[in-house]
Amino acid sequence: MNITRTLTNSPKQKPEGTFGFGKIFTDHMFIMDYDVENGWHDARIVPYGNISLSPASMVFHYGQEMFEGMKAYKTADGRILLFRPEKNIERMNNTNARMCIPYVDPNDALQAIEELVKVDSDWIPTQPGTSLYIRPFIIATDPFLGVHPSHTYKFIIILSPSGSYYAGGLAPVKICVEDEYVRAVKGGTGFAKVGGNYAASLIGQDNAEKKGYAQVLWLDGIEHKYIDEVGAMNVFFVIGDTVVTPKLEGNILPGVTRDSVVIYLKAKGYKVEERRISIDEVYEAGRSGELKEMFGTGTAAVISPVGLLDWHGKKLEINGGKIGKISQMLYDEITGIQFGKKKDEFEWTHEIKK
Repeated sequence: MNITRTLTNSPKQKPEGTFGFGKIFTDHMFIMDYDVENGWHDARIVPYGNISLSPASMVFHYGQEMFEGMKAYKTADGRILLFRPEKNIERMNNTNARMCIPYVDPNDALQAIEELVKVDSDWIPTQPGTSLYIRPFIIATDPFLGVHPSHTYKFIIILSPSGSYYAGGLAPVKICVEDEYVRAVKGGTGFAKVGGNYAASLIGQDNAEKKGYAQVLWLDGIEHKYIDEVGAMNVFFVIGDTVVTPKLEGNILPGVTRDSVVIYLKAKGYKVEERRISIDEVYEAGRSGELKEMFGTGTAAVISPVGLLDWHGKKLEINGGKIGKISQMLYDEITGIQFGKKKDEFEWTHEIKK
C-alpha cells in the first residue's frame, strides 16, 4: 500500500510530567477512504486536525462505526514494540463484518499503524508505565438518512501518549454490580468493538461513580445472574486454586489482554476455566474464603485488581483490599514483555523497524 505523507509545519510542544489517559494527541494522523468503485484508497498521513463531514453522515445517525485500541512501547535500548497487533486487526475485521463495514487488508492495517508510529515516534513516552496509545477507527460517511449500510467510509488512526488508565495505577479499585441496566446480549454486538456498547454502558458507569466506585460489573442481559465484564475490561476471579473468567459467548469482548492472560497462566501450569460464573458463586466464594483475587484486564490498564465489590449494598472485600500475587505477577510479566524487559517466549511483540 502506498501511503503519502504531509508533515506538519507547526509541531506541538510535547508534554512533560503525568499524561493521564487519552487527553493528548500527537502531530499526525492516518486517513484512508473507501467507496464502492475504488475500495480502500488514498492512504495518507497528514497533520492531526479536525475532519469535515456532512451533518447527514450516517455515523451520526445510526452509529455505523468501529474502533480498536492498542499501544506502542519504547524499550530501554530504543526499540519500538507493538503487542500482538495481529489480534487487534483480526478483531477489527470481525467487528467490521458485524457492522457491515468493508474488510480491511490486515497487512495494510499493520502498515498504516507502523508508518504513523514511525512518523510520531518521538512522541512515545519513556517514563515508567507510559506508552503511546493507538486508536484506529472507521466511520460511515454517506450523507443519507435512510437506514442502510453506508457506501463510503473513513479509516482513521490517531495516537495519544498516555500514562495509567486509573489515577491510582495498580491500587485495587472498588466496583459495584449493575443489576438494572444491561450492556449486551448474545446475538447483539457485545463481542464487537463498537461505540454503541460503550454508550449503552455510560449510565451504569455514571451511577457507579456517583456512589464512589471506579467501575461497574455487568451481569448478563437475560437472567441478570451471570457475570459479563467490568466496565471496559474483561474480568477474572481466583477461586481456590483455579482462575475463572467468563466464557466468550458472543456478548463479551474477546480482549487481547484477556487472551494473553489465559495463554500465559495455562503455560505456567495454572488451572484456568473459561465458563459461566454467577454473582452468587462469587459472593459464596467470598464468604467461604475461597475467593482469593479479582482483577480486570484490558489494553489501557493491562491488569486492574479489584479490592471491593458491592452488590445490593453487600460489600465484599477481596484479599484485604490489596493486590494479589497472581494479579501482580501477571502485570509484571505482561508489561515486562511489552517493554522488552522480559523474554518474549510467546512471540507476542512486533518490532517496528525505523
